[in-house]
Amino acid sequence: MNAATAGLAAGMALGFAGYFGGFWAFLLVLVLGAAGLVAGLAVQGDLDLHTRRQR
Repeated sequence: MNAATAGLAAGMALGFAGYFGGFWAFLLVLVLGAAGLVAGLAVQGDLDLHTRRQR
């Protein structure tokens, strides 16, 4: 799936949530989608979540 298709799917999901569920459903879908994006990028290896200690 390329970035345009993923963006289209995310936009449609947010649109449906906002239309049928109202503002709070829209916000919930937005937050959970962002969390899923961060988790997916971390698992894929494109995002490094390790903290580095400075000495």
